[in-house]
Amino acid sequence: MKGILGRKIGMTQVFSTEGKLIPVTVVEATPNVVLQKKTVDTDGYNAVQVGFEDKREKLANKPEMGVVAKANTAPKRFIREFRYDEMMSYEVGQEISVDTFTAGEVVDVTGTSKGKGYAGTIKRYNYHRTPMSHGGGPNHRHAGSMGPIAPNRIAPGKKLPGHMGHATRTVQNLEVIAVYPEKNVILISGSVPGPKKGLVIVKSAIKANGKVNEAVSLVNNTVEAEDAK
Repeated sequence: MKGILGRKIGMTQVFSTEGKLIPVTVVEATPNVVLQKKTVDTDGYNAVQVGFEDKREKLANKPEMGVVAKANTAPKRFIREFRYDEMMSYEVGQEISVDTFTAGEVVDVTGTSKGKGYAGTIKRYNYHRTPMSHGGGPNHRHAGSMGPIAPNRIAPGKKLPGHMGHATRTVQNLEVIAVYPEKNVILISGSVPGPKKGLVIVKSAIKANGKVNEAVSLVNNTVEAEDAK
């Protein structure tokens, strides 16, 4: 499995040579740096730890500085791990760029959904309100029954008002429409979780690992990332 960290720039649309409109999400991913390499012998599993987006040294602690010193790079703001097969070879300090992926490849994209704050059950779970008359009662947006009389408690899992959004979500089996290594940009079909400039993780599709569709031939084979911001 391969992956890369990036930021969601926004959404735009491209046209294929057949005239089909394709909504795409623009992900900007500057080269990730391999910070650590974990193996079965040392850690019990195969994985690479990658860092994305530099940060100031004063914001890093001594353990972080020790790790990045071995990779000969600056401290990173975001650090994640990707499991990989034994056939894949990454070395500490190596850069992973968007050209790791190819047009037509199927990927999963993980991000943090937009936070909606404290929300009631109507907005959070699509509950219906009670009737405005004919015995509907004064509380028209109430959560409804809390359950049976016995046991005298609310059952776990009861849908109640609370924090909505700001949760890790993954959209599976999205297609890579185009890759622009010179701009560090990758176009992915459809929408992905999170706001603009939010961190996203693009990795090989777990349900269609290795699947590559026929690359879409675009009318204009260039995209300006600034236009999508």
